[in-house]
Amino acid sequence: MAQSDSRLIEANDLVAAIGLLTRLPVRADHGRGGAAAWAWPLAGLVVAVPAAFIAYLATVFGLSGHSAAALALLVQTVLTGCMHEDGLADSADGLFGGWDKERRLEIMQDSRIGTYGTMALILITLLRWQALAALFAGGYFLAPLLATALLSRASMALLMAALPNARGTGLSQSVGQPGPQTALLSEGIALLLALVLVGWAGLFAGVLAVLATIAVALIARAKIGGQTGDILGATQQLSDAAVLLTLSIGLG
Repeated sequence: MAQSDSRLIEANDLVAAIGLLTRLPVRADHGRGGAAAWAWPLAGLVVAVPAAFIAYLATVFGLSGHSAAALALLVQTVLTGCMHEDGLADSADGLFGGWDKERRLEIMQDSRIGTYGTMALILITLLRWQALAALFAGGYFLAPLLATALLSRASMALLMAALPNARGTGLSQSVGQPGPQTALLSEGIALLLALVLVGWAGLFAGVLAVLATIAVALIARAKIGGQTGDILGATQQLSDAAVLLTLSIGLG
């Protein structure tokens, strides 16, 4: 059930978003649940800034763009605890490895990784790595990483508002479904800041992120009837790759 948008923004929402989407030791009140999803893009900035800083230092000390990109990915996965990557792998295994809804959801809960999950992780990580390397080689560090963090996390709020929870349990269910105003505010913040950071390339990247979100939503609705925390993680990863690839072309 969507949470009320009567109080669209509260001061603690950003702290709650950071506590939910990162492994940083913050004490957050998650009572607002999905209503705090407007702040998810801003929580992504906390992950992107250190990644950009480490990548920049790596190039200053003579490492290649590809090495700097690997380090940026490493920093991001450490700060998020690989939660989005785990969601991508579980979603790929479940959505494409099961024959009915119950079996697909069962596979998604299995901590073991299968062929679909392995290939999804490899391919999406390679795309992100290559796009980051191209951006870093062109001297673009902070702005594209910030724009990507914003847009990819806004995608999660959009998908979560659009689809009901498919399982009735789990992290997604406990957070609660954000209302449409919350999701649109999240997307608006992400798009506006992306435009400021990378210009019109940010708009095109935002469109690609929304298209990736729609694709995930259609597949998830057809195969399991809704979304789960794993589906949200997959949405973030696919949107992340779409944005980075777009920016590597637009800024390259």
